[in-house]
Order: sequence, then C-alpha cells, then structure tokens
Amino acid sequence: MSRLKIFVSAYACEPGLGSEIGVGWHWVLEMSRRFELWVLTRESNRHTIEPWIAGHPEFAGIHFLYFDLPKWARFWKKGLRGVRTYYNIWQRLTDKIVKQTMADNDITVFHHLTYGNALWPVSKSGSKHTFIWGPIGGLETIPEDYTRHYDSKSRLIEKIRRLAVSHSVKSRSFKRRAAKASLILCKTEDTLNKLPDSARKNALLFTDVATDNTLISDNTANKADNILDCIVVGRLDAWRGFDLAILAVNEALKQNPDIRLTIIGKGKDRERLETIVRQLGLDNKIIFTGGVSAQKYTKLMQQADIVLNPSLKEGAVTVSFDAMAMGKPLIAIDTGGYTRYFKPDYSVVIARRDRENVIRELSEAIIKLSDRELRLKMGRNAQKSANLFTWAHHGEDICDTIQNVVEKTR
Repeated sequence: MSRLKIFVSAYACEPGLGSEIGVGWHWVLEMSRRFELWVLTRESNRHTIEPWIAGHPEFAGIHFLYFDLPKWARFWKKGLRGVRTYYNIWQRLTDKIVKQTMADNDITVFHHLTYGNALWPVSKSGSKHTFIWGPIGGLETIPEDYTRHYDSKSRLIEKIRRLAVSHSVKSRSFKRRAAKASLILCKTEDTLNKLPDSARKNALLFTDVATDNTLISDNTANKADNILDCIVVGRLDAWRGFDLAILAVNEALKQNPDIRLTIIGKGKDRERLETIVRQLGLDNKIIFTGGVSAQKYTKLMQQADIVLNPSLKEGAVTVSFDAMAMGKPLIAIDTGGYTRYFKPDYSVVIARRDRENVIRELSEAIIKLSDRELRLKMGRNAQKSANLFTWAHHGEDICDTIQNVVEKTR
C-alpha cells in the first residue's frame, strides 16, 4: 500500500539541537514513519543532516531538499540577526521549488512546520493544496506590568510586538492563510483564540515538543550537600522572565539560605540581569554560565533539584519536558499552552497574574520544594509521566491527526 505523500517546509530542521530547530527535526522523523516526505530546509543544515541519515539508514527514505541564498547575498545575516528578513526572502525564493516538487511527485498535502510563527508567511503554492499549518504561535503578548521593568530597547520591542499582533490578526494575509488551512495546530490558547472565527473549527491546541526518552533515567538520587540547586535555561531575552526567577530566589533565601540559582544561556538581557543580581547582593548565590554545549547542559540539568521556567509566553518548552524526563520538579508560569501537560503531582504551574503576585508564588513554590522528600516524590512522578509524552507517543498523535484531516478533506 502506497504511503501518503507530504511536502514539509522546515526552514529550521537539524539533528542534535533544541528549540525550534530540534522541533523541526523530531517532527520530520516521526512523520516519516508513516508518510513519504519531501522536506525543504536550509542548505546550511545539509552538513549535519546527511551524516546523521547515513548513520540511520531506516530514515533514508526522507527526500531532503536544500536551499539558501549565495553567501554574497546573505553576508548580513548572522545567527538570529536578520532572521525574519532572511526567512521572508527564503520563503519567496523557494516557492518555485515547492510548486515544482509537488507537481513532479503528485503531492497534494503541504505542511508548513517551521518557523511556526503565525505572523510570518508561508508558501503560496503549497497553501493552495491540503494545507497543514503549525504548530504555530507568535500571537502572545506581555502586559505592561512586566515590560515596564525592562530596559528601553526591550520595552520598545514588546510595544511594537503588541501593535504588530493587534494589526496582523486583522490583516488580509493572515486571514487568507487561516482560511486556506485544513488544519491549524496552535501552541497556545492565545493563538487559537486570535484566529478568525471561521478558522477555529479547523484549529487544535497541540504542543510542538515531547520528552526525549534518552534522558529518562534515575536522576533523583540524594545529593551529598544540602544546597537547593535551581536552574533556568534559555536565551536571555527579557520576555523569558529570568528577572522573575532572580527576584523569587531573593525572597526564598529569606526562609532558606541554602539556595543556588544557575542561569544557562546567552543574550542581550544578561547585562540587566547581572545588574539586578549585584543590586541584591546575590553574586555568591546566582551563577551565569553563558551558552553551554549539549553535554554540559545535560550534566547541569541532572545536578539540579528544581527546574524553573518563568517565561511569560511559550519559551523553554524543550527544557520543561527535559525536566520531566530527568525527574526534576518544574515550576512554571502558565502560558496557556504546553503547561497543560504538567500536573500538580510533579510540577507547580502558576497563573500569569500581576508581576508582584507571580514573584511571590514563584518564591513560595521554591520554598515548598525545599522539602527533599516531596521533591524526590515529585521527581519520580515526573519520570513516570515522561513515558507518556515521548516522541514516539507524540509522533503517533501527530500522524493520526494529519491522517484524519487528509481523509476528511478528500
């Protein structure tokens, strides 16, 4: 029996990495178990994809297509700098590849996978077919109660973001994409609720991340010291709420002086965060590691007692599921998305209310988890749950959802 053919647009898709790049990679692998895939990604990803596929011949049936602008035409793009502009150009220039490949191979299903930002364009040719969009996000905004504490540049960015979301959800191009989609996978309730009314009937809440079963092991053993090690991970952007974690630890230290916070990541908000730490006199309690290797990240996560995710919208989601796999209780702010998978017997999920109350509740959660027996119990519960949220399980949900929609549209 022939397998359903799907064209996948996966700008971000590469093995061995986290965040959206890792999401793109895992989704492609899981979808390939049931469908025949043509996957369009960046030429810069070829050097890691092809050696990986050579070592895993069971995935050799995936048809990868690569495209990038010539080096001379993309000298201005470096890392995340210029990514939106480059992505928009890439989408326009690859539309012919999408159209020709789908026609040549009789492909009738197009899945725009990454980037999953609802405000960014998708292939015009691809979206004319049975169109699967997402998981998408990007329609979440942060209240001024939080942003007024940011530096001037970050405040401006968030103000522009609020205006952009308000304008874009009313735009013709956004409404057109939503109307064309046979299935819209939404990361958060905010995104789902901001879709046009007519498009919501085709929308589902659907997280883009799962647990890595290679990380599921016994990491809940007692430590030699009495230090309560907390950890936060992610790019140091203001909206990720690392300042909230610092202020919560500062409050918790008044009741438990044996707390340490490790901040993993690099980014433009580091200077502001370090200033807060100095002003509070917490230099000996809070450690900035900068960016670290995957191996170092895993080691630091294994050594931690509690994982914090104070992000004010979808962020550090991979880290949160890694915490589950490693048997670490999670303290997180409810984003209306992935947090619905985290139950009270292995996590503390805090409603995103006013800033003062969120800091207080983060602090109270840290004190609550200072109880080693409770912490270990919650860690064991987390690992049990991790087995229900592996990529293998999530892959079945992904494939079933897509298959059902394709059959319905036919």
